[in-house]
Amino acid sequence: MSTAIETLSKTLCFLSERIKQKVIKMRIHEVYHRFSVLSLPPSSSLHHHRLLYRLSPLSPPSFLCLRPSKFPGGRSSCHLRVQSAIPGNPFRLSPSMSGIHTLVPIEAVSGENAAATGSNGSASNSQYEDDFAISGYQLPPPELRDIVDAPPVPALSFSPKRDKILFLKRRSLSPLADLARPEEKLAGIRIDGQCNTRSRMSDDGQHLSFTVRVDEVDDGSSSKLCLWVANVETGEARPLFQSTNIYVNAVFDNFVWVDDSTLLVCTIPLSRGDPPKKPLVPPGPKIQSNERKNTIQVRTFQDLLKDEYDEDLFDYYATSQLVLASLDGTTKPFGPPAVYISLDPSPDEKYIMISSFHRPYSYIVPCGRFPKKVDLWTADGKFVRQLCDLPLAEDIPIAHNSVRKGVRSINWRADKPSTLCWVETQDGGNAKVEASPRDIVYTQPAEAGEDEQPTVLHKLDLRYGGISWCDESLALVYESWYKTRRTRTWVISPGSKDASPRILFDRSYEDVYSDPGSPALRRTSAGTYIIARIRKENDGATYLLLNGNGATPEGNIPFLDLMDINTGYKERIWQSDKEKYYETVVALMSDQNEGDIFVNQMKVLTSKESKTENTQYYLQSWPDRKACQITNFPHPYPQLAALHKEMIRYQRKDGVQLTATLYLPPAYDTSRDGPLPCLIWSYPGEFKSKDAAGQVRGSPNEFASIGPTSPLLWLARRFAILSAPTIPIIGEGEEEANDRYVEQLVASAEAAVEEVIRRGVAHPNKVAVGGHSYGAFMTANLLAHAPHLFCCGVARSGAYNRTLTPFGFQNEDRTLWQATNTYVEMSPFMAANKIKTPILLIHGEEDNNPGTLTIQSERFFNALKGHGALCRLVILPYESHSYSARESIMHVLWETDRWLQKYCARNTSALSTDADAVKKQDSEKSSNLETKVMSASGAGVAEAEELEDGNDDENLMINMLVSGAWLVIHEGENNVDNATGHPV
Repeated sequence: MSTAIETLSKTLCFLSERIKQKVIKMRIHEVYHRFSVLSLPPSSSLHHHRLLYRLSPLSPPSFLCLRPSKFPGGRSSCHLRVQSAIPGNPFRLSPSMSGIHTLVPIEAVSGENAAATGSNGSASNSQYEDDFAISGYQLPPPELRDIVDAPPVPALSFSPKRDKILFLKRRSLSPLADLARPEEKLAGIRIDGQCNTRSRMSDDGQHLSFTVRVDEVDDGSSSKLCLWVANVETGEARPLFQSTNIYVNAVFDNFVWVDDSTLLVCTIPLSRGDPPKKPLVPPGPKIQSNERKNTIQVRTFQDLLKDEYDEDLFDYYATSQLVLASLDGTTKPFGPPAVYISLDPSPDEKYIMISSFHRPYSYIVPCGRFPKKVDLWTADGKFVRQLCDLPLAEDIPIAHNSVRKGVRSINWRADKPSTLCWVETQDGGNAKVEASPRDIVYTQPAEAGEDEQPTVLHKLDLRYGGISWCDESLALVYESWYKTRRTRTWVISPGSKDASPRILFDRSYEDVYSDPGSPALRRTSAGTYIIARIRKENDGATYLLLNGNGATPEGNIPFLDLMDINTGYKERIWQSDKEKYYETVVALMSDQNEGDIFVNQMKVLTSKESKTENTQYYLQSWPDRKACQITNFPHPYPQLAALHKEMIRYQRKDGVQLTATLYLPPAYDTSRDGPLPCLIWSYPGEFKSKDAAGQVRGSPNEFASIGPTSPLLWLARRFAILSAPTIPIIGEGEEEANDRYVEQLVASAEAAVEEVIRRGVAHPNKVAVGGHSYGAFMTANLLAHAPHLFCCGVARSGAYNRTLTPFGFQNEDRTLWQATNTYVEMSPFMAANKIKTPILLIHGEEDNNPGTLTIQSERFFNALKGHGALCRLVILPYESHSYSARESIMHVLWETDRWLQKYCARNTSALSTDADAVKKQDSEKSSNLETKVMSASGAGVAEAEELEDGNDDENLMINMLVSGAWLVIHEGENNVDNATGHPV
């Protein structure tokens, strides 16, 4: 009888637990999460909440607030696509498509939720047991949720006179309803009338301009942007335009201060009318032709124009009417309507340089390569002259350092009232063409005569990288070259033809230990920034103030050096504390007056942080260098304030020195608590030398900043975190790094895993790997080629089949046809039959990053499922390459935590130690690939004959490889900007 009662009691407890969970889920869908925002008149919402206060280091700051009224959050009807494949289970998920609402605050269900979690704070077994068929958005455990929902630390911006600081306070995450608003994907950009807003001060710092979204109808389905201005002293804010039907066009540059009381604004033309309608019957087939046999190679850009209708739609949304508007309410049309992309007033406020796109457009490159015209106008709206009209640039080579033909980088000289500067390539823009010089820098006054030729300022043999201006006697010109990693800094005298240019620095930019720092800049009365000239009392020498990261084998120790510009002599006048704190110089604050700055009158703004203390800001004044604290931000996540952080060094088998940052949970003791499940987060990088790859980057004293999807969140779940272990892919001399990608990738991962196990902080069977973008690519490759290391993996927004990016990816600028074996061997898609370790794939449904199309994850999942792999695919509606909506991020955390708990924290299977067998199989596979004939289909998908050629014993061995820790990756395979098409 007692046994029966005990069994019945357990059953009732189980049912009670399940009922509570069901109640929680019901309430989540019934309650809205409300965000508190600023208040404006009804039907208005302020995009940015900004707080201002005067710099007053000796007394608490007095705040000046702009406060508009709350508006309710909206609903979002969207569906989360989740697919799972469990070996031995033929079940195919067909998720229900129910409407999803915004999420409930944790406080609303805190009582019930306590029953749904284990006593140790981790998810109870019932929470993640047999839940692979769950549909709809989920919430992660409160340990993760509370950190992500914490208010972000405000961002800082300085007033022109350095007497005020602007603090931007924002909600931590936006609702999915914001992403669900309709948008047009045109010419590599996504157009939404309520996006791309900015906030800026007038040059005198007396007024602040910002945009406000105003709903045109009560339901919020249609809204426009209005330009507002606020008086910094009184806090009074008002619309700039008296007319209520003048709206800002923020597709490109939207407004700029011309002087202290006048703005030039891109507005929606009053005569614009309704958007063009797509024809029910197309006028004809879509045709692209290359009958002239041009060689055009482009990356896999997204959101391109597709037809004439898209061209018309792009013109409709991107065309602006410029309006000159004064603070007194007067307005004046400025020029004709056009697709304006940038507005740049001259330092003396007499001229405005205006750039615009025009037809013919392209269907294969984004708008950054469209024909571009640059015109010069007077500040009161009179056309002066055309500076250039660049043709369509579809043929920019994919090689690094290749650029557009003709005039580029047109800017105003920061040290002159109205002098233009630009650069022109001499190699046709093709980095593979040998030329000397490769670039020529020119200058010319804005008021140049019709026959006046531009002046040659400098000639460069590498690729131009910019100019720091000082005056007629001093400017610094930068150039670099990717293939050699070489960078040079030239000293020139712009006003002297007799002075010969000389090299100030000539080094490898990979060698961070040799980085001398960058010259500090000072603000001029015209609002531009020039090199600060520093002097000493009773010393006639001219010094630069070099602000450097101070990379050393012990980590970064930032510094300020005085350097004699003529002799090169250096004197260190400030250095960060290296024992406990990490300090950096944010800005020079003693530049209110014109002329040179004396050392004993210097004032700088510094930031200061430690492993456990979040960043605060200080004013330091010379000569005593006394620091006055001006902020006191609270710790953003006090529950992790006592975490352990340590920068560790170890060695790869080939002798390359590696580094990583090890994080351990608060109150963890190795001898008492034993090894933990481990989460490792990293991102591969290419190097030209082993010495550079082995250098230490970062500081052991930096504060542990935790983003919404950061792996450091799992410190709250009692994981050990190995953050950013270096994964160098080295190609010395003429060798291409990617030709030994897999070999070096596995060697680096092995060294990292062995180190955390050696230290006793990671359980050998509980080490997992994961990452984002190129890190997801890394993750999949490691599960394929090093299954003896890991128990599971998480891959977000990755690319897995390199034949789908045939004209280069990341830093690879050879094509698929030039490096076929490299493309195939690097593609985890081609090794899908070897992946038996559990892998979670997550991808934004609207990923617009070149190379990481959503179909990459979809096809990889199908390949894995076709070979019986334990895998799961989550597609996030409305999300792009990175994720931004609260609902999406919370669900990503839930999915990731579920995966880590099931396949890492609770893993009991021993991992295979037969790494040699795995390497042997990889070697045989590589050898076989050499002799196989590979062909590319029209879609760029390589087809291999009998690609999966492992024998039964090998496949059985791989099936037995089950592991336990997590290696995750940095954001972004952002080698190319999708809007401009330029390499990043």
